[in-house]
Amino acid sequence: MTKKTKEHFYSHLAQTSDFPIGLEIDYATSCFFYIKDGRRIVDFISGIAVSSLGHRHPKVVQAIKDQVDKHLHVMVYGEFIQKPQSDFAGLLASQLPESLQRIYFTNSGTEANEGALKLAKKFTKRSKLIGCLNSYHGDSHGSLSVTGRGVYRDPFLPLLPDVHFLKFNSFENLNLIDESTAAVILEPIQGEGGIVPAEQDWLKAVRHRCSKVGALLIFDEIQSGFGRTGKLFAFEHYGVVPDILCMAKAMGGGMPIGGFASSDEIFEVFKNDPPLNHVTTFGGHPVSCAAGFANLSVLLEENLIERAVLIEHKIKSKLKGKGIVEVRGKGAMLGLELESRALTQSVVEAAMGKNILLGWTLHSNTLIRLAPALTIPEEVLDEVLEVILDLIALFKNK
Repeated sequence: MTKKTKEHFYSHLAQTSDFPIGLEIDYATSCFFYIKDGRRIVDFISGIAVSSLGHRHPKVVQAIKDQVDKHLHVMVYGEFIQKPQSDFAGLLASQLPESLQRIYFTNSGTEANEGALKLAKKFTKRSKLIGCLNSYHGDSHGSLSVTGRGVYRDPFLPLLPDVHFLKFNSFENLNLIDESTAAVILEPIQGEGGIVPAEQDWLKAVRHRCSKVGALLIFDEIQSGFGRTGKLFAFEHYGVVPDILCMAKAMGGGMPIGGFASSDEIFEVFKNDPPLNHVTTFGGHPVSCAAGFANLSVLLEENLIERAVLIEHKIKSKLKGKGIVEVRGKGAMLGLELESRALTQSVVEAAMGKNILLGWTLHSNTLIRLAPALTIPEEVLDEVLEVILDLIALFKNK
């Protein structure tokens, strides 16, 4: 690491923890980071479920270069017709149900959730919001308000009022969803909560209850979207369609972009009383939309969504034995639950010593996040799984 770069990183960049990973990236390609000291690191978490096509997919890079030669930002979102926005919205809508044909582009996932919460409150003219325990929806105030874990909420109280929480996958207290509820927001597969998929009957019950009382159902698919679970969106596994769908992370092939989709009827309320009542300067940036269009095109044309299922089968079939509690999740959004915090920490740290980047989730210190690129070469996937098994055996026997 160059002395000046290192000095500026630690002295002038706001730090998010006392122990950043601290790798100085030279470049990245496919499923690898190349760092300044010459090492090649296998990225087995895809930038936290962002780089589903791997790093710098040629078609995404070319789309970015082509758009840069035309124009960058020209006007705040929604005022000018810009081909990258229109084309991406059209392609995305073609893959979504009839009730999710309008897309509002944002810069990030938490902004998508913020917009969805505002849209639900304005459409229903209600204020009550319901989230789920152990959920994670982002760190801005609205998203944090519906995040169901006190350790992240408590330092920033008071947050939004009239927010309540259901126990995920529990039929208890579904009557909390009542005629005063604007929206229920949940992840079909809880990500930071431990890679916990919703149960079919429970998700259908939540959908039924929302429909019965006139509350909107919001699915946060920021981490589970764009092919990671073996479907374009995880809700397709369940046959349950939300009123509002939030997305980001893998949406832009490595470029920053998010969005939320809903119906013509629901989005109508954003147009008046007053006009421009939810706006963004950089949302749907043309370069990000061009990258997003290329990213989604590759996912569809190269059958990479189906490859997520093959990755799931291989990982679940190989990762068995002493020290492993379970491998849960869908597609290439998996969590490896180990027997103890000490074992989990030892495996993650030792894997880094073998040039493999694994990760923990925010809410579970016994869970290793497994989120490889959908394009990961077969031999690299096999190698990583063998290393993980060897490390578990090594530290389990100590």
